[in-house]
Amino acid sequence: METLGQDLETMRRVPLAQDHVDAICAIGGEKFYPAGSIVMDMGEPLDRFVYVVEGEVEVVDPYTDERLLPASLGPTQFMGEIGFLNGATNYLRMRAAVDTRVIEAPRTAMLDLMSRVPELSDHIITVFAARRRKQYELKNSAVKVIGADRNAAVQAVERFLSRNRIPFQSYDMDGRDAETVQVCSLIGHEPAVILGRDTKLDDPTPRKVAQYLGLDLDICSQRTYDLLIVGGGPAGVAAAVYAGSEGIQALVVEDTAVGGQAGTSSRIENYMGFPTGISGTDLTWRGQVQAMKFGTRFVMPRRVESVSRREDGAYCVTLDGDNNGSDELCARAVLVATGVQYRRLPLDHLEELEGAGVFYSATEMEARFCARTDAVVIGGGNSAGQAAMFLSRAAGHVHLVVRGSSLAASMSSYLSQRLEADPRITIHYHSEVTALHGDTWLEAITLKTHQSERRIDTRALFIMIGAAPNTGWLSGLAETDEKGFVLTGAAAGQADDYATTAPGIFAVGDVRAHSVKRVASAVGEGSVVVSRIWQYLDESRRQSP
Repeated sequence: METLGQDLETMRRVPLAQDHVDAICAIGGEKFYPAGSIVMDMGEPLDRFVYVVEGEVEVVDPYTDERLLPASLGPTQFMGEIGFLNGATNYLRMRAAVDTRVIEAPRTAMLDLMSRVPELSDHIITVFAARRRKQYELKNSAVKVIGADRNAAVQAVERFLSRNRIPFQSYDMDGRDAETVQVCSLIGHEPAVILGRDTKLDDPTPRKVAQYLGLDLDICSQRTYDLLIVGGGPAGVAAAVYAGSEGIQALVVEDTAVGGQAGTSSRIENYMGFPTGISGTDLTWRGQVQAMKFGTRFVMPRRVESVSRREDGAYCVTLDGDNNGSDELCARAVLVATGVQYRRLPLDHLEELEGAGVFYSATEMEARFCARTDAVVIGGGNSAGQAAMFLSRAAGHVHLVVRGSSLAASMSSYLSQRLEADPRITIHYHSEVTALHGDTWLEAITLKTHQSERRIDTRALFIMIGAAPNTGWLSGLAETDEKGFVLTGAAAGQADDYATTAPGIFAVGDVRAHSVKRVASAVGEGSVVVSRIWQYLDESRRQSP
């Protein structure tokens, strides 16, 4: 299956071309670091591009101050990883192993240079992406997550980091290896999130971690854009790529993780170009990197709560706030790409057990809770089917619960055939879960089939049913149907397939009424709509006094 980034171990170390080095020198300046000094520390913003002229830069273990990796950076190499494109935070402590001389170029000037020299951009982004992959796989990071197996808040942080492919180290409270015992002793054997060297985060949330990592609104130097894309699923990411490539100044606001509902899919096999399959997270992560290359920025996890229209025709949205209040962003056009979310079941104690045995995604993070237990998946769509296949490798057995009599109407044929033939999976037709059992963690469910009921012992229930659109924030400006899906095209009285009833507001993907609920169609709509948005922006400019 395709994965994110290239393999840093096998990727050749090709020096930058001399004319590219000369161009970096022209926008940067030389700096000297004596042996033992910190070139860039954890928590610092990735606001400069560092090219090594002579000397050696090593990665340092923040707890022991020893070299963390056997490899280091030498002459003709450069520092940084993919977060540089979005102005995020540095995850590693970098130190001059010997007297070192470098060229440092400001991030903004470097991004401008990369946009003008595609060969330079391709080289740098390839290396940056490979480094992010290596950091993620080796779990080299300033973030430590302890106790996701015991605490729903800590688990929410871990899920946010995992789905956004942000490097972190995770420790379960019942771990017995020396490193886990040492880390747990630092925080009194209680679930916690540690940032940097020893900063324990009080009341951990994805938002607080995002602020530390430089993923929140603080990365934005402005509050007005050409286009505001609300939602970072396949449709929103595709629009972000094409908007950036067309020179449209765009910002993506995502409330959970880039990838949306597709990001919860462990494997997509019917997307063109990936014959061995690709996870939803990796697919959209690649798109995010492309979009950032063209200048589009991403802010997360922030939720748009309302939108209003100014007298000049521009739109202003209000984002969810914290103790410092809410934030406002304005744009001349808005793209609604908020997709849908799985519906909740009307079950007692559901909310208390969410994150404690009840999940809405099936990735590697959730799969570890399936070890030594049966897993139950509710749903008859492709996402539920892929989840069942993926979880069957970790769980003792998987039960797929379907209300109807067949999977044919809601699931791809290749997938339903695999499920029916897999001895590790049992499909329960005409069935529903009617009760949850367990106090602090799910222990069992009650399964009702026709007139009979049975109890299935399980510590992992995955709910993947229905599609509830995320459109409440539109404040009535763009009309929706009776189910909340946004009306576009002829249904909205518009000639443009993606235009809504509000001028300057467009909608694409699963949130659009009568759309095809497939990743490929969402990507197609997000790509095509940008030309319509460009026309709208151009016309509004010409009409402005």
